[in-house]
Amino acid sequence: MIFKRSRTRSAPQEVPAVIPPGTKAGVKAGSILDPNEPSGPRDTAWQRARDNYRLVSPLNRRKFSIIVVGTGLAGAGAAATLADLGYDVTSVTYHDAPRRAHSVAAQGGINAARAKKVDNDSIHRFVTDTVKGGDFRGRESEAFRLAEESARVIDHMNAVGAPFAREYGGSLATRSFGGVQVSRTYYTRGQTGQQLQVAAASELARQVRAGRVKQYVRHEMVDLIVKDGQASGVIVRHLLTGELKPLLAHAVVLATGGYGNIYFRSTLAKNSNASAAWRAHRRGAHMAMPSFVQFHPTALPISSEWQSKTILMSESLRNDGRIWVPATPGDVRPPNEIPEEERDYYLERKYPAFGNLTPRDVASRAAKEAIDGGFGVGPLKNSVYLDFRDAIARLGLETIASRYGNLFHMYHDATGEDPTTSPMRIAPGAHFTMGGLWADYQLMTSIPGLFVAGEAGFGYHGANRLGANSLLSACVDGWFTIPYTVPNYLAGKLGQPLLDPDDPAVTETMADAYARFDRLLGIGGTRPPRDFHRELGEVLYSGCGVSRTREGLTHAIGAIRDIRERFARDLLIAGPVDRVNQELEYAGRVEDYLQLAELMCVDALEREESCGAHFREEYRSDTGEAKRDDSTWASILAWETGSWDDTPTFTRHVEPLSFEAVPLEVRDYR
Repeated sequence: MIFKRSRTRSAPQEVPAVIPPGTKAGVKAGSILDPNEPSGPRDTAWQRARDNYRLVSPLNRRKFSIIVVGTGLAGAGAAATLADLGYDVTSVTYHDAPRRAHSVAAQGGINAARAKKVDNDSIHRFVTDTVKGGDFRGRESEAFRLAEESARVIDHMNAVGAPFAREYGGSLATRSFGGVQVSRTYYTRGQTGQQLQVAAASELARQVRAGRVKQYVRHEMVDLIVKDGQASGVIVRHLLTGELKPLLAHAVVLATGGYGNIYFRSTLAKNSNASAAWRAHRRGAHMAMPSFVQFHPTALPISSEWQSKTILMSESLRNDGRIWVPATPGDVRPPNEIPEEERDYYLERKYPAFGNLTPRDVASRAAKEAIDGGFGVGPLKNSVYLDFRDAIARLGLETIASRYGNLFHMYHDATGEDPTTSPMRIAPGAHFTMGGLWADYQLMTSIPGLFVAGEAGFGYHGANRLGANSLLSACVDGWFTIPYTVPNYLAGKLGQPLLDPDDPAVTETMADAYARFDRLLGIGGTRPPRDFHRELGEVLYSGCGVSRTREGLTHAIGAIRDIRERFARDLLIAGPVDRVNQELEYAGRVEDYLQLAELMCVDALEREESCGAHFREEYRSDTGEAKRDDSTWASILAWETGSWDDTPTFTRHVEPLSFEAVPLEVRDYR
């Protein structure tokens, strides 16, 4: 039977001959990881996988308990579908309601290779765009799964109530996003994530009302229970009472989102954090490519040092908006007073084939270079213009407002400026994390029984995610991958009881959680967790940001260790553990950030090449673009760490990558 982890391996010819040699000082070489992909052609791999997955009889499904942590698109989809299939499902969220999950913030759209437009789109073209957009640092087989299920996702979300925009004749409307030359992005004006999340949360609520899902709101996962090497449950903390509680299950699904907030100022909601994934990592789950972080090119610039986050403007705006800076450095004239011939539409100039729709890593890097070169605009000279003047003149204000009206309102509310009469000001901001928990083709981590879905995992996107592929990957994982792969794992465990609450694996994990909170509360220092987080964000933006250098990363590692040492002796938390205490919640998340941040820098320092969003200044082509080293680094690095109470240790595991349908090539968007 295939897909039992110890029996299935990729075909030998798919493994490249060269594995990254050597490691840096302080890093140990680990093992070669098996992605557990089906052997044979990748374009049909997902169908063969499904055909061979083991099944659980409908009469036996209620005997299996599954915990799904997170209620965004991936988590709500997985919980609702598994419950509908008949499994005993527990859903956990720290929000007061599932629909408040951060998936609501993805505004622009969701991709699907349905090829309804006669623009030569296809599954193969989708895979090519995704693999190439990720700069050949993701699994080709997963890109095929994403493409294959994309059509079903649109039909499903349409059926459960997502109000997709339509053409005059009634067919679903599409538009383009960065890194592609076809129109495959489905949308609900500028509220796509919100409308999809409402639909998904409604499906989850239907299962809760039917008694098929037990739901814990305002509960945060604080640790993972592992027994004999298998995930057996989680420890959750009630955010109102402080009570710790073990929840036990045969399988656990983490769908807890990304860790972009590690930069302090990011496009994410302030509550989004890395703790569930990092706590799982501390229990043995490998963390893959943590330095692969996307900086969104259309975030709003920082306007004050005391600003706590950035605001995201949708990439869809680049369909009609033109990005430019004054041709002369330091030009302080208002934008509408700068004549056409004195403007530099640098993306259109440098990348005429894709223009303003270059991939996000390329657009963000170009914006940073313009700003660093003295061409930045705005009061702090830290932004570039996104101008709708030409589009309004060509199509009319009513048409443009119908496409982006809510985004224009959001921009006006945030800045007091009207983007229909004066260009928006935008700048790169920390956004999506391509890195995450390593998982095999079945989305199972290196801990058997622990699955990961959505942005909490590392799948699909390689070193750079294409716009509108995040909602898609979350939906594919939640609605159409986890419901196949989790039963495949459970099928061999019929009759296996849940852990006894008095089992040492449970009581010792509970004791660890209690001890951690007591330790944080007992530090008794002078500085709140926010201070340390803000410091960390500045170090990361400088050392592990849009571009990185060996010197900068080495300095950042030292600076992070210094912050972590001061955090351990000078943290101040007001209030007790047994009631609402947001400072205590925040302190735990910052402590996890301080560890993850060092791993991010170690990962970036280890990978001696530039690829996608990981841009090392030492490795650039003659034209200034990212210069990959495929002979050495065509691989996924997955990390195991330890000894965080002393000097941390880092072990580097490797999963080689190979490409069959999309031959390796240098990305060229010119």
